[in-house]
Amino acid sequence: MIKQDFDRRALANMEVALERACANIPNGEKHRARKRIANRIIRCAGKGVRTLEALSEAGRLAAMEIHDRTFAE
Repeated sequence: MIKQDFDRRALANMEVALERACANIPNGEKHRARKRIANRIIRCAGKGVRTLEALSEAGRLAAMEIHDRTFAE
């Protein structure tokens, strides 16, 4: 479980990063996109990179990839 792997500060940073990254995702893609972005943030944090800035950047990059794939289709 994620809560067992990270301290409270890391979890709070991860949550804020996820909300920031998902702020502009269309509703139709929201669940799948949130899951993909969350996984990217979790991987970043799992590597020990747990600052809000770094986690937000990981989420932003994942959101950009989703956006690019959506419009490439």
